[in-house]
Amino acid sequence: MKATRWLSDDEQRVWRSYLLANQLLWASLDRQLQRDAGMPHAYYIILAMLSEAPNRELTMSQLAKVVISSPSRLSHAVAKLEQAGWVRRRKHETDGRTTLASLTDDGFAVLAAAAPGHVEEVRSILFDPLTPEQVDQLGAIVSAIVAGQDGRPPHL
Repeated sequence: MKATRWLSDDEQRVWRSYLLANQLLWASLDRQLQRDAGMPHAYYIILAMLSEAPNRELTMSQLAKVVISSPSRLSHAVAKLEQAGWVRRRKHETDGRTTLASLTDDGFAVLAAAAPGHVEEVRSILFDPLTPEQVDQLGAIVSAIVAGQDGRPPHL
């Protein structure tokens, strides 16, 4: 059995700071989007990824990969977005096993209205406290973390 590689005191400090920063960022983004757009951050991400797709449409499998979600969790979220009239699902024309998710015009309008507040919150929480050099360093750090997993996410 391989010996456990415990975190050093410095690594433990950085790990806990990272967790706290991540939790604060996500909680802040979720609060802002609930307040200003009536949706959780997870729904905003789904709408945003669909808005950037060709014809504002992806298969549910593609969408699950892009938003890094399980198929069941994504299906539940898309059902809620569909009830709101922001997303539409339909079977693929040539492959009946494949379901497509499309961003509706109403969904795009909701996303466009929510985007300025969302971007301001991201800027305020994540980028404003940093110098330009720190932004570059953060970019390099998160790229290294992602590359150390399974490569780049499908969307980037």
